[in-house]
Amino acid sequence: MIRKATFKRLGAAFLGLTMTAALLTGCGGKQESSAQTEQGEAAAAFRTVEEIQESGTINIGVFSDKSPFGYVDENGDYQGYDVYFANRIGEDLGVEINYVSTEAANRIEYLQTGKVDIILANFTVTEERAQEVDFALPYMNVALGVISPEGAVIESLDDLGEDDQVIVISGTTAETYLEKNNPEIKLQKYDAYAEAKTAFENGNGVAWANDNTEVIAFSLENEGYVVGIPSLGSADTIAPAVTKGNESLLNWLNEEIKSLGEENFFHADYEATLLDTYGADYEDTLVVEGGVVK
Repeated sequence: MIRKATFKRLGAAFLGLTMTAALLTGCGGKQESSAQTEQGEAAAAFRTVEEIQESGTINIGVFSDKSPFGYVDENGDYQGYDVYFANRIGEDLGVEINYVSTEAANRIEYLQTGKVDIILANFTVTEERAQEVDFALPYMNVALGVISPEGAVIESLDDLGEDDQVIVISGTTAETYLEKNNPEIKLQKYDAYAEAKTAFENGNGVAWANDNTEVIAFSLENEGYVVGIPSLGSADTIAPAVTKGNESLLNWLNEEIKSLGEENFFHADYEATLLDTYGADYEDTLVVEGGVVK
């Protein structure tokens, strides 16, 4: 006869084996999923154009603290060069826009996890990033720039002392460029634009390296600062990004950018959002119309 205690122990053991088997089956499912192709993995995280239109809403990642490209105004509304473009995307898709505030370091993650459908947040096209996301045609030119106080202008990276620190934002091309080409330079890294700006204004670094559009804007809006290095490294472009493998949305965006180019949309965008900051002299230099880089 089996005692009750023994029966209980056997029952518990059987239950444990059952749960273990279930867990192993579940783990096996996950392992099988991870063995799928890269495109198959991405497919679970993105939505096609048809699915976006059926839902009635598109999720677009933009900056909320980078005037004049992406920021929230005094009324709580998103504004800026990227937002102007995003509004037109929503209009032409026939859907509402859910703006998702992002930081530079989160842009790829937000696409890969399906938190956003498109990133429009001053996203510079690089070979490294193109391995993780798909870039559409460009809509803006950009290079790196370095800004410093007018009393101690940095005109060359050679001007930096051994203990000098340069401020960068994590996840930006400035961070990548300096770490790759000048690993001897000490970097102060911040996650958000506002944090980097505050640190720079407080004198925490001798210079700030960022997209030249941003440091030029900062110098024009704040007295006492000079862009001593207006172009560092190669010239690049800014483009919308979608989840890797989302050909449906990528193809739609490319056709949209080409179509908008026929009406000089991005020049109109510049004049509505950037003209007060950069003036007319920079317009043809910064704007890429219809995805064609000149």
